[in-house]
Amino acid sequence: MNILLMMMGGSGTRFGADIPKQYILVNGCPIFSYILEGYQNCDFIDMMVVVTHKDWTDYVEEWKDKLNLDKLKIITNGGGTRSESVLNGLRSLEGTASEKDVILIHDATHPYVDVEGTKKIIEAVKKYGGATLGQCQYDTVYQMNEETNMLEKVIPRQQIVSGASPEAFFYGDIHRIYTESTMEELEQMTSAGAIALAHDIRMQVIPAEVLNLKITYKKDMDVFLQMIHQYFPGKSGK
Repeated sequence: MNILLMMMGGSGTRFGADIPKQYILVNGCPIFSYILEGYQNCDFIDMMVVVTHKDWTDYVEEWKDKLNLDKLKIITNGGGTRSESVLNGLRSLEGTASEKDVILIHDATHPYVDVEGTKKIIEAVKKYGGATLGQCQYDTVYQMNEETNMLEKVIPRQQIVSGASPEAFFYGDIHRIYTESTMEELEQMTSAGAIALAHDIRMQVIPAEVLNLKITYKKDMDVFLQMIHQYFPGKSGK
């Protein structure tokens, strides 16, 4: 199976809204629903799991029914940290997922579904053990001194890629890493990909077919409203 693990348990404090950004309504639908509906329509996705904040579980259930998301089989609560939430999602699949099932981890703050890129990610996992969607860099990239904000050197842009969603692995591999590592070890990494690399899982980058938008601040929402029709055909921002 190819299983989507949708991460949406964060509180979104940097965004500054009254509710977490993934639940904000756009044209009458919460942002997360666009992503889930997009994956629902992908014939190569067999099952979906949502990791959500405990206060929003009923709301997710409500939208699951509204959109007839029959691939969404599990809704589980997140933890106090990102790593703990991923761990909860992986554990919710114990007894259901097999060792060689492909797990695609998508962050709800990345409001797009790159269909062709995701197909390539799945194939790359089967070949290398891990893969991620990534945004290649086309501008000059510098290393900056974080204390003085002074530029120190140019980094070859061919060597730089911005991580995007989804990241993907064999279930057995990523489950083993998360369950056998201490939470302290997991929290030292910024993503599942970073954790996988630290445990010698090879990862291929699949260049993104879409703009790698991440909604962190309100200005990012403005961009999403302008781009929504490109990410989700048939939808339009207001």
